[in-house]
Amino acid sequence: MSRSIRALALLLGLSLAVVASACGSSDSTSSSSSTKDGPLTVGFIYVGPKDDYGYNQAAYEGSIAMEKATGAKVLQAENVPETADAEQVMQNMIDKGAKLIFATSYGHFEFAKNLAEKNPDVVFVHQGGLKGDAKLDNLGTYFGTVYEPVYLAGIAAGKATKTNKLGYIYAFPIPQTLANINAFTLGAQSVNPKATTTTIATGSWCDPSVQAQAVKSLLDKDVDVISQHQDCTKTIIEATEAAGAMSVGYHHDASSLAPKGWVTGSEWNWGPLYTDIVKTVQAGKFKGSKYDGDFRVGLQTGNNPFVQSPYGSMVDADTKATIEKAKQSFVDGGSPFKGPVKDQDGKIVVKAGEQPTYAQIETMDYFVQGVVGKIG
Repeated sequence: MSRSIRALALLLGLSLAVVASACGSSDSTSSSSSTKDGPLTVGFIYVGPKDDYGYNQAAYEGSIAMEKATGAKVLQAENVPETADAEQVMQNMIDKGAKLIFATSYGHFEFAKNLAEKNPDVVFVHQGGLKGDAKLDNLGTYFGTVYEPVYLAGIAAGKATKTNKLGYIYAFPIPQTLANINAFTLGAQSVNPKATTTTIATGSWCDPSVQAQAVKSLLDKDVDVISQHQDCTKTIIEATEAAGAMSVGYHHDASSLAPKGWVTGSEWNWGPLYTDIVKTVQAGKFKGSKYDGDFRVGLQTGNNPFVQSPYGSMVDADTKATIEKAKQSFVDGGSPFKGPVKDQDGKIVVKAGEQPTYAQIETMDYFVQGVVGKIG
């Protein structure tokens, strides 16, 4: 990803709630078992609120599951912007005794790295970072292969649409969002070759007013199934449901918000991974572990923390069977991007019979054929 795109993402993704980052902070402790030296203090920072029906809520719930499983003392901070304020919030946690920090938003990475250099006795793990720093033994990144279950959700969307027009509302044109949009489109096209995906970039991880306008714009284009890559998902799903259209969720199970139009979705199950990271640190074995670097897990390599959401009533048995077959192909080593794959201009970007690695997909900078809209 270019420096200009990253800078734009950081600039536009700033939260207005700098004060809220302090006000939203809270401490919680667990009464369950701890290490022989006392409970490990672990800090979590989130770019948004912990009840956003999306990215931050999934991470928060994962931290609570980890707390119960490990006996760690957990420090929480919501609404932490992707600015130097994040560094101050993390430093405050260190001052309170934190020896492990989970920096959970894309734009928190550089601030976590800064602190890792200054605090060699504190471990920092970053959620979704494209690449860590091999020189630092106390810094790692982790993530799941988000585009695998998104491809499977695309199959359900391709079957559900009546207009053959799908919509995708995303924040920034980073490789993760581009891969998701492309996988969603390819999944839909695998069962419905006429399906297209119209995209709208909001320039924010969470801006309800912009999200609502994006939904209206897509509906005006005859889109009848809307998905998203936003941190907070509530506005988009509720607006889509109110209009009588269908939703494919992201980050968290939001099926309760769309009792009629929910198709399916993809969501995080962070608890087991968070727990394993914490236990690794508790044991003093972070250095040289699989987390000391850039840890990725997907259906090809293990238990992906990004999983399928429940199905809606419109998803029939045949569609479910098709999805399970595709999922098994990924478990067996396949990929949503197995060639041939063409970009919007018809250029072959993945040759027939070939498939990109996880690392190559994390550098994706194009839209596939069938995606409507420019990257930006």
